[in-house]
Amino acid sequence: MIRAMVLRALALTAFAAALTPVTSLGESSNRLPAKATKELPPELLSLLRQKKMPKYSPIVVRVFKEEAELEVWKEDTTGRFQILKIYPICRWSGDLGPKLQEGDRQAPEGFYTITPELMHPNSDFHLAINVGYPNSFDKANKRDGSLLMIHGDCSSSGCYAMTDEQISEIYSLARDSLLGGRPSFQVQAYPFRLTPANLARHRNSPNLAFWKMLKIGNDHFETTRLEPKVDVCNRRYVFDAQPPANSPDPLVFDPTDKCPAFVVNPKVARRAREKQRTDELEYAQLLKDNVPAAPIYSGLDGGMNKAFLAQYPNRVTLAKVMPYASYLPQLPPIPWVDNDGSLTSKWFGTSFSKPIGCDPPRASFLSSVLVGRC
Repeated sequence: MIRAMVLRALALTAFAAALTPVTSLGESSNRLPAKATKELPPELLSLLRQKKMPKYSPIVVRVFKEEAELEVWKEDTTGRFQILKIYPICRWSGDLGPKLQEGDRQAPEGFYTITPELMHPNSDFHLAINVGYPNSFDKANKRDGSLLMIHGDCSSSGCYAMTDEQISEIYSLARDSLLGGRPSFQVQAYPFRLTPANLARHRNSPNLAFWKMLKIGNDHFETTRLEPKVDVCNRRYVFDAQPPANSPDPLVFDPTDKCPAFVVNPKVARRAREKQRTDELEYAQLLKDNVPAAPIYSGLDGGMNKAFLAQYPNRVTLAKVMPYASYLPQLPPIPWVDNDGSLTSKWFGTSFSKPIGCDPPRASFLSSVLVGRC
């Protein structure tokens, strides 16, 4: 507790220093713009108090393409995350599925870690947060691209675009989270809410195996309300991994190499496995009932929340890129442990079964790295 308070005080001191008027013309360009230091609106501060969420506590951002919604979750005084606010997404581009290469207009999907240097207060799109694509999973699968953002201006070329008012709130929540002592926060980007019904509708997609892998991390978060620990090995995401019982060695993950021996945190695994079993039964029944399947490709270039359709009637157009398919190897079975900590024969996670061309970010530090351009 004391250490966290000291770290917060140091961060706030640095942040305040960035706001202090300077006399050197050479340094003046490093001052943060007012839009990046703006306080949260009174109604949002009131909501934080109501939900018992400290202003500087960590956040988790979750993005859903098909529903065109962005959720901000925030840690409350119990140490668990709960939903703070849902923002309708003004514009995202591409189709459902992960980003594969520069210029494909795909908004990324996966688990991303946002550090202070990925915050861009001088963005040409009002304010921007770089999601950190490509991450180690993307690189291991030979995917490329750059400068994929959550930003304002309601215009997207591979990004998640909000209105300027929305990104102002989201940016401030992210900034305050980073000033609270945590070095980063997590963005979870999904094609849609990973319910059995949605997975059944999209059962013909070539990305189904990838989405089922993302669902494991999604289930960890939803059942525990804790940020999942994310690693990559064998070109796969693994979640909440820990060394097997009595193992003397720390875990070392290589994104392209074979996974080390590990187990899933049993407290997390049991809760997630229970949800997984329930979801599998519902999914199987939906397939038995032969629910209608969605087209593999929408034919549209991205989407927009219906809240903005009247305001921006011509922003979503026919796709300008050819449909694509992605390949991912099968996820190796992940062991978990029983009450006594012993390894069992049970296996967890095998089933169910304008940003492009932006200027590069400037060098920055904890608060004033809240500086850059997109």
